[in-house]
Amino acid sequence: MSVNKSLQAVLAPQVTEKATMVADKHNQIAFKVKKDATKKEVKEAIELMFKVEVTAVNILNMNGKTKRAGRLMGKRNDWKKSLHKSKSWTRN
Repeated sequence: MSVNKSLQAVLAPQVTEKATMVADKHNQIAFKVKKDATKKEVKEAIELMFKVEVTAVNILNMNGKTKRAGRLMGKRNDWKKSLHKSKSWTRN
């Protein structure tokens, strides 16, 4: 698997109140990843970007919320979230 493809798998960090609580309590960091990304690709990308050893990767498929604008019903896009566990999250 190419390094370029793995680095493109991770889109952005997930910075929410819940993600911050999980990071503090369980030493896990949440990221938004591409819909077709695999655990292996995401793990390689995080290890390359942050220079840490990832011990576990959990990937969740998040369904988009149904939203209403006046009479029209719409739906936000589905997305994928990944949680990464590491012994140390200090950047080198």
